[in-house]
Amino acid sequence: CIGLGAAAFGVAPLAEDADRLVGRALDLGINLFDTANSYGNQPRFDRPYAPPASARLSAEEILGRALGARRREVILCSKVCEPVGEGPNQSGLSRLHIMDQVEQSLRRLRTDHIDVYYAHHADPLTPIEESVCAFDDLIRQGKIRYYALSTFNAWEMTEALWASERCGAHAPVCNQLSYSLANRAIEEDVIPACLRFGMTVTAFSPLGGGLLAGEPTLARPLSGAARWGYEGFSDNQRALARKFYDVVKGWGLSPAAAALAWLASRPAVSAALVGPESVEELEAAASTGDLQLAPALLEQLEEIGRPEPRSWY
Repeated sequence: CIGLGAAAFGVAPLAEDADRLVGRALDLGINLFDTANSYGNQPRFDRPYAPPASARLSAEEILGRALGARRREVILCSKVCEPVGEGPNQSGLSRLHIMDQVEQSLRRLRTDHIDVYYAHHADPLTPIEESVCAFDDLIRQGKIRYYALSTFNAWEMTEALWASERCGAHAPVCNQLSYSLANRAIEEDVIPACLRFGMTVTAFSPLGGGLLAGEPTLARPLSGAARWGYEGFSDNQRALARKFYDVVKGWGLSPAAAALAWLASRPAVSAALVGPESVEELEAAASTGDLQLAPALLEQLEEIGRPEPRSWY
């Protein structure tokens, strides 16, 4: 399924445009909404045309306001781990930080529970048992329905699953990871681990940060990692994208539709989170619907971005 990612709410779209975007998503049947306690009003999200971080609402506040009375219609997801202030207790997966941040997220989202609460990243400074038990307590308290992992590699994910078994706690239900035709690294070990343990993958950046969305997006100055202050698309990435465009054009498909349909065909993938900056981009992503790619096209796409086999010798 397609979900709406709210990572850039407050800058793309601006806060005043988010209500319309969320409303249109609901009308299109999208019922998965994803955010985090660290999104929106941190300096790394600054854009030249947007208010400074100190003057912006958080993405959680914007999403909570936009959902309003329709909150019960959706699966609402948020995350905890990234820094939200100065000091050792303002980040990570300690029990103290998880318990503190869930209360703040509930307030900002205007809800009494979060449906899926993610460990945003692995925390090497906190025993995984402490984190797992904290999430388990939140489930038992009714403040979250499930917890999940985000950007955990295969061994970190396996460690979390083992810890939940040792502690008699609920296990995480999925792993949210960057996955697209342009970034297939998780196929080597994370997806096999998910299949082995019965976990699903929620894919973020399914269009590679705009790389697979088409030439107009490719030409934007703030696309790809440039949105977060890093380098834009490399020459190799652009070459991959244009090869992809040529293939799907021959099948009469838009790049975005083909990229999302390819992702839906992959093992373990249960959802893809799109981050449209406008209603028009949202509608284009949602129009993918139940599109199934022809086997011959899937064979062609399989050669694009395929990870190089690892040699142990």
